[in-house]
Amino acid sequence: MESSGSAKASLHRTIFRLHFYAGLIIAPFVLILAITGTIYLYGTEIEDIVHPDWRFVEQAGPHLPADIIIDNALRSFPGASATRADLPTSPDRTAVVFLTPGAGEPFRAYVDPVSGEVLGSFIYGHTLVGFADQMHGSLLMGERGDLIVELAACWAIVLIVTGLYLWWPRTQNKVWGVFLPRWGKGRLFWRDLHPVVGIWTSGLIMFLTLTGLPWASNWGGNLERAMANMGLGYPASYRIHIDHGAAGSDPDKTLAETTPGIPWTMEPAPAPHSAHAQHMPISVRDAVQVFAHEGLTTAYRLTLPGDAHDVFTAYTYPDQPEGQRTLHIDQYTGEVINDVSFGDYGIGAKAVEWGVAIHMGNYFGAPNQLIMLVATLGAATLSLSAPLMWLSRRKIGLGAPKPLHSGRALWSIIALLAMLGLLFPTLGISVLCVLALERLVLRRIEPLRIWLGLFTP
Repeated sequence: MESSGSAKASLHRTIFRLHFYAGLIIAPFVLILAITGTIYLYGTEIEDIVHPDWRFVEQAGPHLPADIIIDNALRSFPGASATRADLPTSPDRTAVVFLTPGAGEPFRAYVDPVSGEVLGSFIYGHTLVGFADQMHGSLLMGERGDLIVELAACWAIVLIVTGLYLWWPRTQNKVWGVFLPRWGKGRLFWRDLHPVVGIWTSGLIMFLTLTGLPWASNWGGNLERAMANMGLGYPASYRIHIDHGAAGSDPDKTLAETTPGIPWTMEPAPAPHSAHAQHMPISVRDAVQVFAHEGLTTAYRLTLPGDAHDVFTAYTYPDQPEGQRTLHIDQYTGEVINDVSFGDYGIGAKAVEWGVAIHMGNYFGAPNQLIMLVATLGAATLSLSAPLMWLSRRKIGLGAPKPLHSGRALWSIIALLAMLGLLFPTLGISVLCVLALERLVLRRIEPLRIWLGLFTP
């Protein structure tokens, strides 16, 4: 039977090994997410600096109707079709029209809402902010990259939990090396930097991780479905399906497909569809007038019908989610099909939207951005300082602490990973893959098994 001191040492060594593996797997991805997240956090400010002549109105005045803004953009780019228009969020801002050319990549045009002049155009993915956004979400690798990002987020939770255990001071009333790094101590400073930064920023990094996971296609998709089934997600009015021939919701299409950019809560909702497809559709101006009659006059995003069954959709996406509103109208009759706001969301969806707004640095302005900046800089510092700390502590020829083969410590780790694996299935599957890799491959490559402590020469 293990003594108390021996059991604690075994548990510490096992958790250190788990922390090492987690860091080895995801540290490069955490660094990428931290850098791209910082860029996207200040995306508006960056774009304002890069293109102030495109993003701001030179002279004040009444704004043109959305249909004229769209028509002016289309005249400037013959052969293109419009899919969406974002109306100015403030009097000094320009409008943005989303366009799809006959050939080539979709692009966006800035339009002066006062004069109607098209000020410039750009392909979102070719901008710094657009690149950071796409890199942050999928590493520019599509669904495969999305899965890697989700995996990194799940392992980040393991890193935080195990890191806090490893940090926990063994000596009472100790400040230096625990809450503050020992300055001027050479190697000790670099050894201290990692845990000290971790303890001050781990809570924020955990918040970023948990509020970012709803965007992951696998875990986020499961969350959306679970909340919808329990009535905690998108408004119940979208579950009403009316037979063909009348306006209603299409169970085979979602708002994520027909209305890109819509708030997270609304993405899995069945897409509304128009009735009487054989009739003449109303004009964009008519649709805008309907929205105005319903109280939407400015600062909303207008999505145009993509086919004969789609609808006109107007939605607001303010910094604070309490102001979100989504309105759909039939493209042939102008009939209001659905009109929902934040108050119609389920409690789970409200919690996610609040988390998303804070995650993106939007909810309470510049202080919110600054707090999230502390988190992203902390994550970057932890990723960079980890190898320095490891190099200062490891034994020569050994990369990781030796594994345990039995004992209470091992079962404690198994229980922890099993619990996290149930909450985050991607993590659970990856743990099994790591164990299989270690047993079936790494143990057979002598330099690696020595370096990983799988074999003692």
